[in-house]
Amino acid sequence: MSDIKVLCVENHPECMDALTYMLKAAGYEVMPATTGHQALHLLTTLDIDGVLLEYDLPDATGSSVREEMKRIKPDVPVLLFSGIGSQTPFLLRFFDVYLRNTERPEAVFEDLDA
Repeated sequence: MSDIKVLCVENHPECMDALTYMLKAAGYEVMPATTGHQALHLLTTLDIDGVLLEYDLPDATGSSVREEMKRIKPDVPVLLFSGIGSQTPFLLRFFDVYLRNTERPEAVFEDLDA
């Protein structure tokens, strides 16, 4: 069992349920957030090892949330998780990793177990 805490930021309940299930099945502890504001609050108050961040949030863009996250905790990896394929080169300027929503999100954090 992993001690890695993943902040999962997703505003669609069905996607959050699927992501949470996959990450927990892989042994990660999941901290869910549905807005940018909530995600920043959790990042500030909890010991988070990695962030899985949806780009389109109801109160902010993923890039603005990521910018604030990096200001608060610059060493925590922030991974974009989205189906926005056409903007990938543009979005990668703002994120550590881009993960299409058809990929296994739990695999991204496997390197953190070491």
